Amino acid sequence: MSAAPNNRKLLVKLLSGAVCMFIFALFVMPPLYNMFCEITGIGGKTGGPYVASEAGVDTSRKVKVQFVATNNGAMPWQFGPKVFEVSVHPGEPTEVAFYAKNSTHRNMVAQAIPNVTPFNAAEYFHKTECFCFNQQPLKAGEDAELPLVFIVDRDLPKAITTITLSYTLFDITNQSDDSLAQVN
Repeated sequence: MSAAPNNRKLLVKLLSGAVCMFIFALFVMPPLYNMFCEITGIGGKTGGPYVASEAGVDTSRKVKVQFVATNNGAMPWQFGPKVFEVSVHPGEPTEVAFYAKNSTHRNMVAQAIPNVTPFNAAEYFHKTECFCFNQQPLKAGEDAELPLVFIVDRDLPKAITTITLSYTLFDITNQSDDSLAQVN
């Protein structure tokens, strides 16, 4: 009996398993993670748009907010914050910007997914305007400044003096026919 047919069967099984794991990681895990974070309140995910209260600004203290950006492994864009850190008073609206460039030769659509650390600071970090609320279509070679306006809640525990907001940028071109049509 030849080992070649057995090797082919094993190779097919291994490749099928790898494809299944890839599909699971891309299409099943993100919704499960989102649901888990929503139910438990952990994971550092921020909520949607926030409307500021009339409570005012707490000028008696400052909080350092750091910005980090990464691309998902399959995302070829240049992406990052224009400033890496700001110091804000709780209750004070603050505007910063991120930079994105589609350095490919094809039109693409991206989606940024935010995360806040420490995790217990996420409920006190409110975005009033964020590029992460919408898909970001860019033509080949096009770049954009992506605005972010946020407020650190006045009720942030005093023990938290630094908040890190990170974004991971994903290529969603194949899942977003409507946004891609805007680019063309």
